[in-house]
Amino acid sequence: MPTAIEEATEINKELPKLSNDEIARYSRHLILPEVGMEGQRKLKAAKVLCVGTGGLGAPLALYLAAAGVGTIGLIDFDVVDKSNLQRQIIHSEATVGKLKVDSAEIMLKGLNPNLNVVKHNTMLTSHNALDILKDYDVIADGTDNFQTRYLVNDACVLLGKPNAYASIYRFEGQASVFGAPLGPCYRCLYPEPPPPGLVPSCAEGGVLGILPGLLGIIQATETIKLILGIGEPLVGRLLLVDALGMNFRQLKLRKNPDCPVCGTHPTVTELIDYDQFCGIEKPTEVGPLEVARDKAVADLPIVDGIPQISVEQLKKKLDAKENIFVLDVREPHEYQIVNIGAPLIPLGTIESRLSEIAAHKNDEVIVHCKSGARSQKASILLKNAGFTNVSNLTGGITAWADKIDKSLPKY
Repeated sequence: MPTAIEEATEINKELPKLSNDEIARYSRHLILPEVGMEGQRKLKAAKVLCVGTGGLGAPLALYLAAAGVGTIGLIDFDVVDKSNLQRQIIHSEATVGKLKVDSAEIMLKGLNPNLNVVKHNTMLTSHNALDILKDYDVIADGTDNFQTRYLVNDACVLLGKPNAYASIYRFEGQASVFGAPLGPCYRCLYPEPPPPGLVPSCAEGGVLGILPGLLGIIQATETIKLILGIGEPLVGRLLLVDALGMNFRQLKLRKNPDCPVCGTHPTVTELIDYDQFCGIEKPTEVGPLEVARDKAVADLPIVDGIPQISVEQLKKKLDAKENIFVLDVREPHEYQIVNIGAPLIPLGTIESRLSEIAAHKNDEVIVHCKSGARSQKASILLKNAGFTNVSNLTGGITAWADKIDKSLPKY
């Protein structure tokens, strides 16, 4: 009698046979009574979609490939950057600049040549999500932005696919299985997204490189359990991981009968505009994903009353020795990595340290951070405090290193 999870993943079908080479390869699985020949054949028949090939997707895809999952789909449209290599172990120095799906395929095929890799070099959107996800048995969400998490969740619920979910930030992570029969979905836990900018991305807040390894392996474990129909998946449970204290806690989750997606009377019956739902600007469909996603503000001359100035314009003002005051609002540890000599007052201390810059209240003040998001917030604080001529440096010190002084390091 198939389990509910097995029915949901549609893996109870005629199973492929294992070759002698595969029997040798998976021998440690085969001698586990809970897996055995039938379980390994289920793994070979399974199709898993890894949404993202970054910090979480890297260990996730590697362990699924090693375990013998027959088909692994990879969806990503980013390219490999050196800053990825601190945690995204599926990529290497040799593949910097390559598409992440191509880079990941090289590593996965090198690990297991029997693997069928399906590459989706595209941004996951409301227009293509259902068509892409429908061909897979389990979806593993390794994204790092809220709009895609809600999109994946809703698509999984609409299609009846389980979602092996994880997320990470700094030294902490969480994991669960959403969208399983009778279990809650992501919206049951988080009905509404946080206000834009409240939760910094890993590019702004950082992440311990080992942490996505921990959570990605948990995702892979849950995916294997779902395919095999064994153990107790994280359905109705949220696993919380604190890497600094090495603590693992879990919270019980309940299915919300009033959930707009998986409740008894759903109101979301088709995919919506998730950028609008999360209150963010639509990302571009080309170029590095982190650049598109973490862009500070819209490409407009004025945003929320704050003029936006380019690094080229700032360079001209500095060269002309104009009477301007440049303010760095990053953190001290970032300043130690790279700076352009501007005074440092971190964003979180701006309001308590206004007296230190009071002399520039009527001067032209240009605020910068790493990429422009924090400096936009600081500019608004200064404007509200009575500073009459405040501008935000678009792209921050990263853009300065890209376009003005290429000798500077980027982080």
